[in-house]
Amino acid sequence: MSAINQLLNSTPQLWKGRQPSHGQRTLASGHAKLDARLPGRGWPLGAATELISRNPGLGEFSLLFPALAELGRQGQWMTLVDPPWIPYPAALQGHGLLLERLLLVRTGGGRESLWACEQVLRNGRGGAVLAWPDQVSFTRLRRLQIAAASSSKLAFLFRPESAATEASPAALRLQLEPGDRHGMLIHILKCRGSCPPDPVRVPRPFSTYAKQPHQTGYRAPFAENSINTALAGNPLPATAPGSPYPGPGQH
Repeated sequence: MSAINQLLNSTPQLWKGRQPSHGQRTLASGHAKLDARLPGRGWPLGAATELISRNPGLGEFSLLFPALAELGRQGQWMTLVDPPWIPYPAALQGHGLLLERLLLVRTGGGRESLWACEQVLRNGRGGAVLAWPDQVSFTRLRRLQIAAASSSKLAFLFRPESAATEASPAALRLQLEPGDRHGMLIHILKCRGSCPPDPVRVPRPFSTYAKQPHQTGYRAPFAENSINTALAGNPLPATAPGSPYPGPGQH
């Protein structure tokens, strides 16, 4: 029996009835109450996570700060693809994010934005990709899920409220709602390796976007061999050999 249990535990994608699976690789979210509800007690590595909310600015971006700060300390890269607003560098730095490990990518939107996400996910090792796709099909979500698994990256997709009723291959789906003064309410719609648990309330993070929204009229081209990126901070240092993520021009 012990050999069977060992074999079952080595397959984190397998759901064993009411027993949650803690064998999958994760990165702690930094929110103890949320980690206690998630299989593996953290954000799933090599998988896509959907953060669904009615309106941007609820704190969905700030929810990721502890994990993103930890990735920076590990020397890994964080890539933001077409965020709706321009992130405020001073606030990001104040929450422990390393600006020299942060890339902001602007594309023409639509398929180009999703193509960019997939390319970033497939290149390098580790790190995280954050994206705000307007619309995304089940097939494209599946491609992003496979791309994340190929490099053990974290993939966070910020989706509108309408996405909650759509089928999705994402490993983890969270629906965020504004709570009272005690925090933000998180409904776990889907989680790999367990039946979705009860909602959890976490302290509501502060928004770190600049007040002025990103002007959608400006869309820098995203070329295959010449990626137009803007750093939210100081110029990017030269990438050392064997770094966990290639620098601009190495994709």
